Amino acid sequence: MARKGIMTDKTIESEFLQEEMVVKIYRPEKFDSLYENHVCIMQDGDDYFQLGRVATVSDRLHEEEEIVNVTFIGIHYIDRFDRLKKYHPDGEQFGAYIDFLVKEVVPLADEYLPINPLGTVRTLMGDSLAGTIALISALRHPDVFHKVIMQSPLVDEAVIRAAKQCDDVGGLDVYHSIGLKETAVPTTKDGRVDFLGPNRQLSEILQERLTSYHFHELAEGNHTWKFWQKELPEALSTMLY
Repeated sequence: MARKGIMTDKTIESEFLQEEMVVKIYRPEKFDSLYENHVCIMQDGDDYFQLGRVATVSDRLHEEEEIVNVTFIGIHYIDRFDRLKKYHPDGEQFGAYIDFLVKEVVPLADEYLPINPLGTVRTLMGDSLAGTIALISALRHPDVFHKVIMQSPLVDEAVIRAAKQCDDVGGLDVYHSIGLKETAVPTTKDGRVDFLGPNRQLSEILQERLTSYHFHELAEGNHTWKFWQKELPEALSTMLY
């Protein structure tokens, strides 16, 4: 079955990353003027489009009116080392990548979306390390990003510190999931890592600081796209209403 939305590629000559970044945009079939525009900016963008099948999920959820006016923007990485450099809190391009999101991707999205007097709600989404940078970007710029969807994020001391030290983020809306089987996850940087314990610690901090926070521990969840794809419709319908 053909997709109902429109897929477009845009190229950004990034001043902050000093490289050419290709951004994939999936725009819904139609917009309803009774609702705000939503834009969901996905790190690991090709994975969300290909493994998460987010365009197909988007078509179905729009048809069922579970989500409204949502445009999905995917940004991908070159390889796992490039991903580490951009997404990990210790990565050499971590800060530059956040600047790229705020000062280059957001203006591109605003230019691309139809004018809406009700405004635009911006969501950052990511899995694993991509979820990590989604959260920290939103904590640093709660005036720009309004929601976060993070599936099995890497949580280390830098993430815990960022969550504890953030100010004026009570209005941020966060969806956070972790699988109960994620206790020895292989990583590029640190070998096998326990994701479950640190995610539980993060959840306690966010629960205290955020007005709207959705935390899910999934019994069958592990650190794979089979798990993340299955969960994706619920995450989107919960957050992109």
